[in-house]
Amino acid sequence: MSLRVKLLKWLVIPLLAVNLAGAAAAYWLAWIPAQGALDQSLADAAWALVPHVQETDSEIELRLSQQAEQVLRVDHFDEVFFVVRDLKGRTIAGDKDFPQLQIPDKFNTSLPYTDMMRGEDVRVIALKTVVAGHTILIGAGETRIKRRQIRFRIFLTLLISEIFLAILIPLMIWLALNKGLSPLREMQGNLEQRKSDDLSALPVENAPVEVTPFIVAINNLLTRVQDSARAKQDFLANVAHQLRTPLAGFKAQLEWLQAHHKEDPDTARSVDMMLVSADRMARKANQLLALARSQPGDVDRSAMELLSLDKLLAESVQQFVQEALKKNIDIGFDLQPTTVLGDRFLLRDLIDNVVDNAIRYSPVGGTVTVSCMMKEGGGVLKVEDDGPGIPEADKDRIFSRFYRLDHSQSGSGLGLAIVRDIAHEHGATISVRSGANSRGSSFLVLFPDPPQSAPV
Repeated sequence: MSLRVKLLKWLVIPLLAVNLAGAAAAYWLAWIPAQGALDQSLADAAWALVPHVQETDSEIELRLSQQAEQVLRVDHFDEVFFVVRDLKGRTIAGDKDFPQLQIPDKFNTSLPYTDMMRGEDVRVIALKTVVAGHTILIGAGETRIKRRQIRFRIFLTLLISEIFLAILIPLMIWLALNKGLSPLREMQGNLEQRKSDDLSALPVENAPVEVTPFIVAINNLLTRVQDSARAKQDFLANVAHQLRTPLAGFKAQLEWLQAHHKEDPDTARSVDMMLVSADRMARKANQLLALARSQPGDVDRSAMELLSLDKLLAESVQQFVQEALKKNIDIGFDLQPTTVLGDRFLLRDLIDNVVDNAIRYSPVGGTVTVSCMMKEGGGVLKVEDDGPGIPEADKDRIFSRFYRLDHSQSGSGLGLAIVRDIAHEHGATISVRSGANSRGSSFLVLFPDPPQSAPV
C-alpha cells in the first residue's frame, strides 16, 4: 500500500471524526442559546399579562382589552396561546383547552417545557406569581414552526460547512503530503536520471531530518558498491596485465621453435597450433585489459585530448593487414583527416576491436573497408564487411557482453561490448546497418563535434 494513502487514512479519518464531533457540539451550542432566546420572548409575553391580573370583589380576573389580546397573539409564524389559572386549576382567563400547567418550584420564575395542544407540539412557559394575595399560574404557549425553521437553518448551515470541510480536509492533507514527500520524489528523480555507472553520493545538505538517515544509508550502500566494483575492476586489470608479459615471452619462445624446427613437419604443426592458442590467449588478455580501462565512470574526461583519428588508424594498419592476410581478405583504408576529443589508449582499443570483429566474421576471400571522415556534427568511423550480416533482432544484443552470433568463431563476446563502453565514455553513438541484399554489416561510430583546436 502507498505510504501516501496510509498517511491520508491516518490523518483524514481522525480529523473528520473530530470535525464531526465539533459540528455536533456547535449545533447544540447554537441551538440552545437560540431556544433560550425564544423561550425568553415567550416568557416576556407571559409576564406582560401579570399587570392586567387584578382582584375585583375578592375575585381574580384578567382585564385585557381585545386590541391588547390581539397584539399578544400576533406572530408571523406560530399560533400563540395563553391562560391564567389558580392553584386549583380553574381557568380565570385565556384558552380553556390550554394543557395542564406544570407548577414551577419557585415564585416569579419561568418554567419552559414542551407539551401538546390541539394536536400540535407547543412550547410552553409556566409562571407562578402572587397577585393581591392570591397565587396564580400564568401559561403562554406557541407552536414550534419558527423553532423548527431556526433549528433546520442551523443544521443546514453546519451540514454545508461539514460537507465543505469533508472535501477540503482531504485535499489540503493530500497537498501537504505531496509537499512533505517532495524530498523523496527529488531523490527518486536523482536516482532515475543517473547513468548506470554513476555511484556518487546523494546530496544530504538540504534533506529533512526524517529523510537524512535514509539518504545516509543509501550513500553508504553506494560507497560499498563502488568499492566492490573498483576492486573487481582493479583485479581484472591486474590479471590481464600480469598475463600479457608471460604470454609475450611464451609466444617468443614458440616463434624461436618454429624457426629452428620448420624442417620437422610434426613439430612445425604443433608449434603452429600453440602459436594460435597463444595469440588467442594474448587477445583475451588484451580484451580484459581494454574492458577494465573502459569501465563506465572510470574514465577521466578532463584528461581527454584532441586526436587525429586517421593517424590512430594508420598506426594500426600493418597489424590489420597481417590479420587480413591470414584469411586472404582484401582490406582497404579511406582515411580522411578526422579530429575527435578522446583518450588515445581507449580509442586504440575501440579501433582494434571493431576492425578485428569485421575481419573475424568476414569469409575467406572477403573484403573489409575501414574509413574515417569529418561530417557535420563530428567525426565518423566506419567499418564495412561482406560477412553473413546481422539479423534485425540481434542488432541491439550484439553489444551485450558475452553475446556471440556465431559460436563456431573463436572469441569471448566482449569485443563489441568494449566498443560500446568506450564510445559511451566519449559521448559517441554506435550503430550497425545491414549491407546490400542483407549481406555484410556496416558499423558506424559517430563522435561529437570536438572543440576548435589543433589536433595532437
